[in-house]
Amino acid sequence: MTLKELKDVGRELCAFLALFAGCFASLTGRRLLKIYVQGQLSDVKNKNCEAIALRFCQLPRTLQRFLESIKWNEEQLRDRCQHIIARDHAHEEALGTVDESGTAKSGSHTAAVTRQYNGNRGKVENCTVAVHLGYWAPEFRTILDSRLYLPKDWAEDPVRRRQNYIPDEVRFQTKPQIALDLIDRALGNGIQVRAWTFDELYGRDSKFLDALQARKQAFVAEIPSDTQVWTDSPRVVRRRPAQARNGRPKNVPRVARKPPACQVRNLIQYSSKFREQSWQRYRIKDTESGPEVWEVKWLKVWRKTGTKLPSRQQTLMVAHNVRTGDVKYFLSNRVVGRSGVTLRWLLQVAFSRWAIEACFRVAKEELGMDHFQVRGWRCIHRHYYVTALSCLFCSRTRQRLAARHHRDLTVEQVRRAVNIYLAHHHLPAGLRDEAFEKELADQRYHQRRNAQARKSHTKTRVAFYRELGIDVNRIKSCIT
Repeated sequence: MTLKELKDVGRELCAFLALFAGCFASLTGRRLLKIYVQGQLSDVKNKNCEAIALRFCQLPRTLQRFLESIKWNEEQLRDRCQHIIARDHAHEEALGTVDESGTAKSGSHTAAVTRQYNGNRGKVENCTVAVHLGYWAPEFRTILDSRLYLPKDWAEDPVRRRQNYIPDEVRFQTKPQIALDLIDRALGNGIQVRAWTFDELYGRDSKFLDALQARKQAFVAEIPSDTQVWTDSPRVVRRRPAQARNGRPKNVPRVARKPPACQVRNLIQYSSKFREQSWQRYRIKDTESGPEVWEVKWLKVWRKTGTKLPSRQQTLMVAHNVRTGDVKYFLSNRVVGRSGVTLRWLLQVAFSRWAIEACFRVAKEELGMDHFQVRGWRCIHRHYYVTALSCLFCSRTRQRLAARHHRDLTVEQVRRAVNIYLAHHHLPAGLRDEAFEKELADQRYHQRRNAQARKSHTKTRVAFYRELGIDVNRIKSCIT
């Protein structure tokens, strides 16, 4: 990044926020949006209302009211973000992902808080959980949408609902049902992806997969090892026997007893179709710690749907990590060899979640997505939507600069550049440029260190694979 580019990044923030002026009924709301976004882009450690307000010489209660009661349309702001993504960042290889994120809480008064599994910490604790949609395109990734998961005991408690201003139309939904609502909204706002991908929490839900199939959406889902599929097309009985038999009549349509469905973890051991295959090695991705090599087998199968009937033919993939021994199972409603679908592309989609997970990590660590200290349902969602706006600004800025040969630039460094500009742009030219040059020098230093560390880790990882007789430069690769 050059000195001129750093200055341009700071100036572009005002122009970007102007795109959302129509979401606010007053100048006060627009002014507080600017302060809140600047706070998320600043170096404030805990990016809650109080810390941001004190950083910008505001009363904490004023910024709390921005999330709580000041009139502005947060849903319009969310939709506006999606419209911008659909207009400016559409790509034929774009992917969408569904993921959830937990935020630990110590009290019992925050909307939707309860003891539940927090994936961030890997344990059951007092927390809130939100379902998020992510969007990935080459050199671009951001958050599309977010919604709190409302536990059943909260949904059925009118007192707590009233205390936390939970709208009457918000009812208990499972996380896959929430995800489907978010996907429908994104599609309605013009978002188009080549495929959706998600972990086994959503991959185990047959009705969720059925709904995506009904919407003609491609997916590559990680599935649990006990998912049942057929390796041969099962026969569906659609008529009852002409001669009545004793006992309760069987429902139709139904699947005939043979061939039986089988759990995917058993197929790899007992299915002749799998045993006759050789493992195909793929260089799946290059991480900061070096290349990752997985061995893959695949098969055309029929999935058991929510109605217990077989789906259309689909692709089952079993992937084995050569280094760690981990085994993952993936299922896609796109079939290898049809409509240009390749195994390489399915693997690219299946293992693309790490990029969106990195986006969520940045949103938490750099933008304070999980730093909120508000309790109301609407307040929390307003915070999520403004965080998505801040993430969108950083991601589109990074994409623009990456096109100018700044591929090593990170979203974190974009945030730091904006922070330096906002903190020093009012100073005399000499002092201001000195601060800017110092930030650019820090960026170059960290980029060199990151490159050196990446080179060292890659060398170590490549040597490890070489000892196993694997040349990572000669095997098949999913890296574009």
